[in-house]
Amino acid sequence: MTAISQLHRASLSALGPDVARDLGMPPAALGAAGAAFFFALMAGQIPVGIALDRIGPRRLTLWLAPAAVAGAALQAFAHDATQLWLARFLMGIGCSAAFMSLVVLCTSWAKGAESTRLLTRGFALSQMGLVVAGPPLAILAVWSGWRGALLATALVTVAGTIWWWRDARDAPEGTPPRQVRETLLEAFIGQFTVWATPGLGRLLSMHSVGYAAAATVLTVWAGPYLRDVQGLDATGRGWVLLAMVAGLPAGLLPLPRIERALGGRLRTVVTGALSSAALLAALALVPGLPLWAATLLLVGLCVTSAYPVLVVAENRALFPDHMAGRAATTLNLAQVLGSAALPLGVGWVVGAWPEVGGMRPEAAYRAGFGLIAFCLVLGVSGYAYLPRGRGR
Repeated sequence: MTAISQLHRASLSALGPDVARDLGMPPAALGAAGAAFFFALMAGQIPVGIALDRIGPRRLTLWLAPAAVAGAALQAFAHDATQLWLARFLMGIGCSAAFMSLVVLCTSWAKGAESTRLLTRGFALSQMGLVVAGPPLAILAVWSGWRGALLATALVTVAGTIWWWRDARDAPEGTPPRQVRETLLEAFIGQFTVWATPGLGRLLSMHSVGYAAAATVLTVWAGPYLRDVQGLDATGRGWVLLAMVAGLPAGLLPLPRIERALGGRLRTVVTGALSSAALLAALALVPGLPLWAATLLLVGLCVTSAYPVLVVAENRALFPDHMAGRAATTLNLAQVLGSAALPLGVGWVVGAWPEVGGMRPEAAYRAGFGLIAFCLVLGVSGYAYLPRGRGR
């Protein structure tokens, strides 16, 4: 289900330029459509966190899945930017528990370092959704049009929901059943306790841009950049996006070993974030990059963007088990806020340059990459220098 959520959030990456052309959408509107999914995730995080702690991941994900199916189907029938935005917002509501369910399940089925390894592997495998959002979706669009390709994502969601209903379990067999000792009011008060936890601020600073930086490029702006600047069609864009997606598990799977080699979580996160910022700075500062160089920088950005999963693990260690859902969704609130705001900011920056022959100039995209790099440096500075929590 996390992979399906990844598919939905990235479904406009390869198809975005074609969708924008047919619906008459300027760059800012395309950025808003990409951000709609994350605005929905943001709106759902507080109730999702409470629900995860009260009813568990299995039931919550099942209850939300129909909204994901409906939104995925409706975006295929959108006739203007507003309809597309609303469809993607509904789809985001349906996917709002997917990644947090993965986090809660990993900490329910394993503890300590094993839980971190399980989370890393689970998140790496979920990138299959981004793989499907690349060449497979682009090739399907050649045959059925972008509307047919987006409609197919609704059918994939139905299949995934059936699989989840059959096989997902909140905890290993023999685990005592979940007992809710908090009233609903106490659960809401517990949310404020999460926000007041010492050391949370530095994690929120990093997580607000750590995932959003790569996601903004991969799921929204890499496609238009590759079309306008590098001259690639939908299939060509799909192959570059596939290479970018392949870079995600390439960075995720060896992450526990990298953490040990660098001597701890702080150094690993800071190194990863600064490496990503450097690659974005190269895209921003070097004019006239050939396709091979731009592809290497884009893939490198994905490889070096594995570190947010360590921030998730660090956040989980701050809280007791009965607050796992709220702890996870509080951190995720920063992620989705950044993932909603950053594509919009890049859209405004790119849109400040007028179109030439129906395309934006290279300088527009270079400015957009520069904005992302700047935000990433701010985020990692907060993570490195803000006060740390107890014993950290």
